[in-house]
Amino acid sequence: MSYDRMKKREAELAAEVDRWLKAAEAADAQEDKLYGDKRGDEMPDWVADKQKRLEKIREAKAALEAEAKAAAEAERKARAEAEERRIAEGGKKNGKTSAPPNTEPDGKAQRNFTDPESRILKTKDGYIQGYNAQAAVDGAHQIIVAQTLTSSSSDQAQLAPLLDGIRANLGTNPDEVSADAGYCSDANLRTIKRRRIEGYIATGRQKHGTKSATAEKPSRAGSLIARMSTKLKRAGYRSRYRLRKQIVEPVFGQIKQARGFRQFLLRGIDKVKPEWALICTAHNLVKLARAA
Repeated sequence: MSYDRMKKREAELAAEVDRWLKAAEAADAQEDKLYGDKRGDEMPDWVADKQKRLEKIREAKAALEAEAKAAAEAERKARAEAEERRIAEGGKKNGKTSAPPNTEPDGKAQRNFTDPESRILKTKDGYIQGYNAQAAVDGAHQIIVAQTLTSSSSDQAQLAPLLDGIRANLGTNPDEVSADAGYCSDANLRTIKRRRIEGYIATGRQKHGTKSATAEKPSRAGSLIARMSTKLKRAGYRSRYRLRKQIVEPVFGQIKQARGFRQFLLRGIDKVKPEWALICTAHNLVKLARAA
């Protein structure tokens, strides 16, 4: 660098540094006006106040107890419905009578104070605190045609809402649908049959090198799950189910890896649901822009 160039760059850099310092001073003044002597990232008051902390703990404890009672009631109802179906179909009662559902929360059940509506979810990368985001994707263009978000770690209850979303958005039911074993249940199989949708839903985890998914527990002969298992086994590698991974899995890969979306910025399910909808909309806009 020549001497003349050095003098010019020295003046330019000095002016730039001066602008930075003035901007920093302005930011400090603004933060002082907002937070006073505080930094702005202090812990909430209830953490330091033991009485308020006690109230928070009691609220969380009561919420866990209410959830446990609701889950026990739902389990009792499901058992009663299953028993009614068994009697109506003339099936035999197998095994011992199950113990009644426990209405007390599990000792290891947890509650998050920052976002009480979120839950601890098990993923392939370990356990995370978050929400269960769902997406239904079309088989030709990887466009998200319906989406849902829930705090439940189970996928079973999400198939019907996704199908409802598809019908609401497209004005018709899909011709066929594929889903992994997490969505497999008698209720879901009855739903797709009632809506005249050709379904391909795994009845268990699929092992490497096998032609079809193998159910962890044998299903009753003639049941919808047993028939679905037979359907997938007969088709083998020709089954339409084989397309599931190349249709929906890349979409989540593009959102999480290519666009770097790894966590929600908002708290509370009423705020996180629109955030997930916005993420899905952005994905679709990218797909449509590239196809244009």
